[in-house]
Amino acid sequence: MLREPQEGCLAIGDISGYTGLLADTELEHAQDALRDLIRTVVDRLRGPFRLAKLEGDAAFVYSPVVRIDGSLLLDTLESAYFAFRRRLDAISRATTCECNACIRIPSLNLKFVTHHGRFVVERLYGTDELTGADVIMVHRLLKNRVVQETGLGGYVLLTDACVAAAGIDPDALRLREHHETYDELGEVRAWVHDLDARWQRERELKRVTVSDRTAFARIEADLGVPPESAWTYLTDPRERARIIPGVERIDEVPSDGRRGVGTRNHCVHGDGATLEEILDWRPFEYFTVESTIPGLVRFVSMTQLQPADGGTRVTVRIQRPRGTRDRAALDGIGPELLPRYQAMFDRLKQETSLVAPVAS
Repeated sequence: MLREPQEGCLAIGDISGYTGLLADTELEHAQDALRDLIRTVVDRLRGPFRLAKLEGDAAFVYSPVVRIDGSLLLDTLESAYFAFRRRLDAISRATTCECNACIRIPSLNLKFVTHHGRFVVERLYGTDELTGADVIMVHRLLKNRVVQETGLGGYVLLTDACVAAAGIDPDALRLREHHETYDELGEVRAWVHDLDARWQRERELKRVTVSDRTAFARIEADLGVPPESAWTYLTDPRERARIIPGVERIDEVPSDGRRGVGTRNHCVHGDGATLEEILDWRPFEYFTVESTIPGLVRFVSMTQLQPADGGTRVTVRIQRPRGTRDRAALDGIGPELLPRYQAMFDRLKQETSLVAPVAS
């Protein structure tokens, strides 16, 4: 029986430098490190993506949706890259082995190639296999001249088709235009996103968190979806507008072409608008927002996501304001504000209970 073609985002995460690592090194130690690093990357990609197959030192994943959110796509790939770099650091600090493999592991890096197109999922020998011209293209793009032309070690190469489907503005994100030519494919226009630079920025960012000690209130809910999926419901303006009681729409104004620190939201409801500014952003772990209800109060809240029993425990901590006026105002509006959070969680539980688990 022929299967219907699907449309979606195709991505490959490839560990650079692994082939060279195998030369004149202890194979067992190199393989142990590879399994650890690949597992780290795949765990971060799951949610938006499904694992198609492991291909040696690479992971081939796909998202079977016609349009993927650009901010979510880049957040997912960056989150996987950051986890990879942290794991490299942890392996280096933890090992006392002086074999060639363990010494050279810190020299590894990670690149992604992404494309948007059509494919067929076929059942072959008991496993699902993706086939089609676009599947071939994303694999061909692994062999490219990005390193030679830019000197980058960690990067994302996004095809024009992927950029268009994700609604990404290359100029706003300062992506570098790139061209590759293949005999069987012709010229492919693509864009390069510098992951090394994002990693340095990630390490320098000031973290803004709310502890139980400084919290005015704490609200929790358990959801039956993984943190990566819960993150979408809690951060995508369209999803949020559906689950927050009384909100008609959320107008998002990104600071640098994508959702993250500095993004401002206008939550429009019947009696006015709540203004938000994102202060801290760590997909898919937590985000911190300063909210202003004009004429009433300004407060900071942190939403934390933690894996729990195959799903996600979401914890919102509202910080007690330092100023006397805002503190008194929050005390006064608390009996109205906290039930709104609870009602949002009730809707979110109902919404996520209808979502089928994503196959690995």
